Amino acid sequence: MDKMSWKGRKVIVTGADGFIGSHLAKALVEKGAEVTTILRDIKKTNNMDLLGIRDKINAVHGDLVNYNDCERAINEYDIDFCFHIAAQAIVGPANRSPLSTFESNIKGTWNILEACRLSKTIKGLIVASSDKAYGQQKKLPYTEDSPLNGYFPYDASKACADVIARCYFMAYNLPLAITRNANTYGPADMNLSRLIPDVIVKIIKGEEPIIRSDGTPERDYMYIKDAVNAYLVLAENLNRKEVAGQAFNFGTGKPISVLELYKKIIKSMGKDVKPKILGEAKNEIDRQYLSSDKAGKILNWKPEYSIEQGLKETIEWYSDYFKK
Repeated sequence: MDKMSWKGRKVIVTGADGFIGSHLAKALVEKGAEVTTILRDIKKTNNMDLLGIRDKINAVHGDLVNYNDCERAINEYDIDFCFHIAAQAIVGPANRSPLSTFESNIKGTWNILEACRLSKTIKGLIVASSDKAYGQQKKLPYTEDSPLNGYFPYDASKACADVIARCYFMAYNLPLAITRNANTYGPADMNLSRLIPDVIVKIIKGEEPIIRSDGTPERDYMYIKDAVNAYLVLAENLNRKEVAGQAFNFGTGKPISVLELYKKIIKSMGKDVKPKILGEAKNEIDRQYLSSDKAGKILNWKPEYSIEQGLKETIEWYSDYFKK
């Protein structure tokens, strides 16, 4: 696929009303693609509004857990490329309601895969898995050959979706690739159960920041612009035999503890505020970070943003947003 070929392409982005999906949809619109998404709930305000793209994409009213809705969206809009980003992605609700998480993340994935398999127009598909699919590992960083040991509800749901996607490549030769991304952050993430937006917003509002864990868990944090670039680069290389059917890790490879990240946020905001540490986080992995060497070698991809650069842009966005 020619790198400059998104102009005029008919692309579906599931989850375009969410954080990552909306940024990806915006990038595709800016590249001239005709973007469609499937929306279950028409909310008063969502990420498409925050990024100014609601009136620039087609929105099909439907639900990914309903196969007919997936098939209709892909067929009626003559979709030729699919980015399957949608997921129930928050650990807390996943632990409280595993069945709805499994239905959304696993059934939603096989419905999209099956609709793409039967489509006469689809030329490619990117499926978003997660670094959480690897679960707890003795050997770090995770490589693409690490076993998928996701044992908690969210982690297991992403591991299942990952395996089912590879099944569709192996059994049906559906042209697809899989992303396993690090924790992604950036502007317009309104899921305030996530550490970075929660801390930034609480400090802006003069409230006490809260850390759910004991502050020691280590994570790999990737800026949203690097994540969007990863999706696009992978899609643009999908016609290569060393890419099709493969999973790729995308991250910085630089783990940072929750407490160290907190210190970087308050330093970037010019504040000196101590957090309330709850030590209550359950069903979460202690240490996780990725090797993106495979993406570097095959796709020539690497993250462009340091944590400091990403936090600076993120803090500026929230500061502007809450001034309105």
